[in-house]
Amino acid sequence: HHGSGPPHTSLVSPDFPEGLAAFARGVAARYPWVADYTPVNEPLTTARFSGLYGHWYPHGQDEPTFARALITQCRATVLAMQAIREINPAARLVQTDDLGKVYSTPRLAYQADFENHRRWLTWDLLCGLVDRYHPLWGYFHWAGIDESELRWFLDNPCPPDVIGVNHYLTSERFLDDSLERYPPATYGDNGRDRYADVEAIRAMATGTPGVRGILQEAWERYGRPIAITEAHLGCTREEQMRWLLEVWDAARSLKRQGVQVEAVTAWALLGSYDWNSLLTRFVGHYEPGVFDVRGQTPRPTALAGLLRELSQNTPPTHPVLASPGWWRRPERLLHGPVAPDARPISRISDPALQLNRPPARPILITGAAGALGSAFARLGHLRGLACCARNRQQLDIADREAVSRILDEIQPWAIINAAGYTRVDEAERNKAEEADCFRTNALGPAILAQACAERGLRFVTFSSDMVFDGKRDEPYCESDRLAPLNVYGQSQVEGEARVLAALPSALIARAGALFGPWDGRNFLTLALQTLAAGRPFAAPSDSTVSPTYIPDLAHAVLDLLIDETSGVWHLANQGDVTWADWARQAALSAGLEVGGLASVPARQLGRAASRPRFAALDSERGRIMPPLDAALANFLRDSGVDWAGMQVEPEHTRRVEAPSPARVRRRGKETLPRIPVRPARP
Repeated sequence: HHGSGPPHTSLVSPDFPEGLAAFARGVAARYPWVADYTPVNEPLTTARFSGLYGHWYPHGQDEPTFARALITQCRATVLAMQAIREINPAARLVQTDDLGKVYSTPRLAYQADFENHRRWLTWDLLCGLVDRYHPLWGYFHWAGIDESELRWFLDNPCPPDVIGVNHYLTSERFLDDSLERYPPATYGDNGRDRYADVEAIRAMATGTPGVRGILQEAWERYGRPIAITEAHLGCTREEQMRWLLEVWDAARSLKRQGVQVEAVTAWALLGSYDWNSLLTRFVGHYEPGVFDVRGQTPRPTALAGLLRELSQNTPPTHPVLASPGWWRRPERLLHGPVAPDARPISRISDPALQLNRPPARPILITGAAGALGSAFARLGHLRGLACCARNRQQLDIADREAVSRILDEIQPWAIINAAGYTRVDEAERNKAEEADCFRTNALGPAILAQACAERGLRFVTFSSDMVFDGKRDEPYCESDRLAPLNVYGQSQVEGEARVLAALPSALIARAGALFGPWDGRNFLTLALQTLAAGRPFAAPSDSTVSPTYIPDLAHAVLDLLIDETSGVWHLANQGDVTWADWARQAALSAGLEVGGLASVPARQLGRAASRPRFAALDSERGRIMPPLDAALANFLRDSGVDWAGMQVEPEHTRRVEAPSPARVRRRGKETLPRIPVRPARP
């Protein structure tokens, strides 16, 4: 699988087939009740990635290595099945491979034709179809494969009992000789022409036949039972569900027409690590599957509920399925549409896949004028989620009648309450402000929760790290004791209690200090603006927090909402830092001078409300937020501001502190070490 194997061999070693056969015999003897086998996963795809592209071991980058790896794996499959069937004569071969298709402009038709012959080679070899009349017989000879090696497959056919089709949205490619339409990273050449190789769904205005067309081709070519053996999409939760449902609907449609489709496999059941880089980097990027394994126990995602409905022939009920996936929406076209002289193909709209589903019910977002509410509206639209956003003037969440009217009007399936009182010091100084704080942070969420309970709606609201007193020296988890130090924190504690009392299924997201790229009022933006203008900026050096990047928070909350997760969940980016170090890290990363940054004790800032000295957040339910370093990098990128270009040389400033020993120099630029991510709690 993916070029892996014992250290003493590789996919191009002559002893690999016999070695795998011996291992397969041992497996069959140990587990004689196992009926279905895939001795080698995706031989063709692995040969491409290991022998042609150099991604996986043995990291070849030439056609002879590709051809040798493919022949070796297919021979190993035949010998392994022979060994297995000596133990279990009824054992079935379920042979998997990634099956896509290549489209092109007319000039590159020859290259597309070659790729579309090559995509079948795993099954062609095993079925004994690669003879001297096969279109790629001469190609193998050119790549150094002896004719006797090809004839061996003719003498030892091992046709799959089930054709296992792994199909991805990226499996279908488009080759275009008009390079100016595409970024340079997509460029390639074959020694004859230069061209861009891009995802067909991102470039072709007419779309592609998709998984249904691919399965139909496999059936017509082999006439053997078919299974969809991978149906994964590394994306947001609702898109994962939409893709799985589309694959399922395509399989059911073909089965009704007589195509022998045996199964749909929900891969990856437990998710995947670093699959977004095809395992070429080890950074720990996790994509959940049917279960999310980042907590203490595997947590079922919304895919689990969808699978349960499909397996019981129950119509899918989740509201997000009423909207099409991104590959069916206009924004899918990143590079096109392609030139009108591209070869015509089937249109993207497939009548067989148009199900009779009701219009999408929306998510109601309150507090739309704030940074958090506007982010949910923006990202909800990006994800194809129907949303209705209302600001405080349009909806007073503490007014029961107003809440009832708006719910009757828009009929949402969920509410995300992003409305909140955040003037921490004003609430401490003024009784009227204190009352407003409790009205917005406690009464309003409770009224919304009660309304959701009465109507059977999902509900999300937000809380803060200020529900803790900060007297400990390790991050707080969800079950830790609440002890707020100020009025604002007290309002959050009361809001949490009242919401859960009214609606135990509510989700309460506790976050750290919010920062985002689309508002100018957060601490980080103010720090960068001040330093870029050449003015001094003071930040606490004795207060530790876990900052929370708003887009990361919004995406995580939307996924958890769709998963129907309940209870309190800490959602802060992984890591903790003092306010002063946080500002310094951001300034240095943005290319700014930090001489005007003053690290001062919190008491010198003259704030009315006490803050917890240590308010870092961790989660015992699952660390689903990215590391803080990644969040900072995304903030600087998404803000779209050249902070260094704005920098003004201060006239009268002095360096207020000596460089910390913790700083390091990289490429001549002063930076800070990575923000530490704490190990998991036992």
